[in-house]
Amino acid sequence: MTKIVESKDCGNSPKNKLVQDAAIGLAIGELDEAMVADNVIWHDVDDDSFEGMAAFKERLNKRTPPSAVIVEHAISHGKVGAVSGITKDANGGETRFCHILEFTNSKGNVIAKIRSYA
Repeated sequence: MTKIVESKDCGNSPKNKLVQDAAIGLAIGELDEAMVADNVIWHDVDDDSFEGMAAFKERLNKRTPPSAVIVEHAISHGKVGAVSGITKDANGGETRFCHILEFTNSKGNVIAKIRSYA
């Protein structure tokens, strides 16, 4: 089971919490489909793009859950959110990550685009 350390940025902000939960879901390969638009676009650090729910789920299912996810910051404003942190693998190796999320609207409950850096 993956150890999760949440950000202190989410206390009074449901949208910051959603951004954090999305990053954790991306890291462990378990993101609620209701949080993602059917026509989602996911860009990774190599600028590979994955478009649509089928491609999104396929990519998510290929993830190997890390031993730990540490969310350092989760912020949001309007239609955009960003989250940064560290994942740790079973051997103690660390990878820094950052996800920039664009929502379908300013309510910020459905993700339209993801740009991931790791």
